[in-house]
Amino acid sequence: MESELRGFNTKPSKTPQPDPTHDDASSRDDRPLLTSASNVLELEKKCAAYVRNDVYGAMGRGELLLMEKLQLGIAFVTLLPLRTILVMTVLVVYYLICRICTLFSVPNHGEGQEDYAHLGGWRRTVILRSGRFLSKTLLFLVGFYRINETHNGSKNSQENSKTAGTLQPDEPEQRPGAIVSNHISYLDVLYHMSSSFPSFVAKRSVANIPLVGLISKCLGCVYVQRESKSSDFKGVSGVVTDRVRKAHQDEYAPKILLFPEGTTTNGDYLISFKTGAFLARAPVVPVILKYPYQRFSPAWESVTGMRHVVFLLCQFVNHMEVKWLPVYYPSQLEKDDPKLYANNVRRLMASEGNLILSDIGLAEKRIYLATLNGNNSMPSVLRQKDD
Repeated sequence: MESELRGFNTKPSKTPQPDPTHDDASSRDDRPLLTSASNVLELEKKCAAYVRNDVYGAMGRGELLLMEKLQLGIAFVTLLPLRTILVMTVLVVYYLICRICTLFSVPNHGEGQEDYAHLGGWRRTVILRSGRFLSKTLLFLVGFYRINETHNGSKNSQENSKTAGTLQPDEPEQRPGAIVSNHISYLDVLYHMSSSFPSFVAKRSVANIPLVGLISKCLGCVYVQRESKSSDFKGVSGVVTDRVRKAHQDEYAPKILLFPEGTTTNGDYLISFKTGAFLARAPVVPVILKYPYQRFSPAWESVTGMRHVVFLLCQFVNHMEVKWLPVYYPSQLEKDDPKLYANNVRRLMASEGNLILSDIGLAEKRIYLATLNGNNSMPSVLRQKDD
């Protein structure tokens, strides 16, 4: 670990541990950017998956041209307030729908979870259909007027799967256990809600956020608290594996969406996969998301949450491309080796999405963000690993 940190020009200190689910939002926006050009260039080469390449620069605080400032200023006083009001209206409407549908209903409790995914009949139908429609509405309101979707991949993806022993057309079709997607932004979740309305993994505090908390419970989200050490806590991988297995075996169980990378990137790379989505040995549906841009990139890899939302709402048109690959059926060898299963799915997604493979992960991202913020010290989570 020390040699790795020397490569990043870091040294131990006591810095707070970033949020494990969306560490981007925990970055402090009032710290100075790194001033040494050599350090920045070296760091950007090692952490290329987290580098912003749009006109707003690192952490969205780059120097803008005069024309860009004028466009941003006009959008700030016109487009931003209008979109904010409309987005909040849609959010409140869906919250009220969820509130009505869950009246007199008791949520599921177990393994530290709480949700309304068990609801059936008209309640589930209303929650699902209105959720998908309003999610599409939200995407439209923030500038995604048209989303380019392709399904089943190309002939190349079919051939890749066959040579890997993953597609078994002669066997009865099996229900996939999970949707696995690359992770670029919080907008990824909104798209998947509009498409298939799956549950997903969220930090435990999300359940207590006004409006959003109840909506996440209706989605059947898996709430995690990675720092928990209690003996009765099953852990993230255990809960996720159970959900994937249940979704695979029960057609009425809610679908689950997983981001194996564990954090967001700039959309040009595919970093290391965690094995949680593959431990259940069930088939998965790989999905590749991309956000083409000219000015502001919707990727949420280093910009703080509020700054990102403001820039996003100030951009009149945003673009999204989605590629759904065929269901990936693991071979027996892959079932016995979750790492092999994860790596094979990752390579297929990189090939089909024209993405660059990178073996860095969340640890390198934390170092990168800490350095950009002017704090050349090792994040506490990494220091604990060294101890």
